[in-house]
Amino acid sequence: MKMKKIIVAIDGPASSGKSTTAKQLAKKLNCIYVDSGAMYRAVALFLLQNEIDFDDKKLLRKALLGISIEIVPSRDRSENTIILNGVDVSKKIREPEITNYSSTIAAEGLIRKRMVELQRKMSEKQSIVMDGRDIGTVVFPNADFKFFLVASIEERAKRRWTENQNKGLGKKTLIEIKEELAFRDKRDSTRKIAPLKKAEDAIEIDTTNLSIQQQVNKIFGLIKK
Repeated sequence: MKMKKIIVAIDGPASSGKSTTAKQLAKKLNCIYVDSGAMYRAVALFLLQNEIDFDDKKLLRKALLGISIEIVPSRDRSENTIILNGVDVSKKIREPEITNYSSTIAAEGLIRKRMVELQRKMSEKQSIVMDGRDIGTVVFPNADFKFFLVASIEERAKRRWTENQNKGLGKKTLIEIKEELAFRDKRDSTRKIAPLKKAEDAIEIDTTNLSIQQQVNKIFGLIKK
């Protein structure tokens, strides 16, 4: 599908289908997929590894300047490799501890400001599909296309549990994961800086009963139209 340079923003709560859908959509549109969540996870990993207290603003500001994050797509655009200061951390940043901590640090203004700078740079010379919590509201308020994905918390918990089982990550029960998602939803939607919310001009898509392929086809059809 040939088109002018575009920006597609996909937002929504955890496990609503954003990342997988965005990744496949980018491949179908033949453009770059940027997982904003992976960038925050990389920062979370860096802070934990270096025992940096993100409440120490002076130390945090200095640390952020020294962080280099690269997103390298595979040749067929099916996967991204996340490079943190020259090291492949693609698997490490998906561990539950890093995922949970990334949601905590994402509320820090200094971190968000730095990430937004990096994310906007990625769109200057290429078409991108980016997913996250505030892509259509903060990072790219003038994105060409905005979508907001939602799903029932029961379905989202089931997806997260299945994902963890397939990756051999953790032994949390379905109930524990549901409670964790509910907590993250509240934290993400009530934080003072860039809270999770639907952009006024975003198209909402309920993915509860949709397969990933159906989600991709639906969004692709709307863009093509």
